[in-house]
Amino acid sequence: MTVQVRLLGEGEAGVLRNVAPGVFDDDLRPDSLAAFFSDPRHHLAVALDGETVVGMAAAIHYVHPDKAPELYINEVGVADTYQGQGLGRRMLDALLAHARMLGCVAAWVLTEEDNTAARRLYASAGGEEQSGVVMCLFEL
Repeated sequence: MTVQVRLLGEGEAGVLRNVAPGVFDDDLRPDSLAAFFSDPRHHLAVALDGETVVGMAAAIHYVHPDKAPELYINEVGVADTYQGQGLGRRMLDALLAHARMLGCVAAWVLTEEDNTAARRLYASAGGEEQSGVVMCLFEL
């Protein structure tokens, strides 16, 4: 069977009932799922092998009072047994195409310096690493 990649829409949280191990970092939370799918600025591309989610790429598009919309890519995850098949790239491409349709002028993502697989993925999709960027985390 061919793995399908598509964006989920409002009311499609049920697609995530059957998720392969390793796609998400943690167990899905019903309250977070409801909030995610009720907000039209949240976007989720999934890779489906039949009815099993074997990959996901999550993003949010946002606006500032003085800037055009941008897409923040929050996370890309692929089940271990499906890695190396181009699914991350296909999901990323789906998100980027959707962002263009939404009028986003840029997309960006953060990753760790030692995450060579992620860095290779983002470069393959045309992402350019930026020097001089520092991430600050506020634990709340």
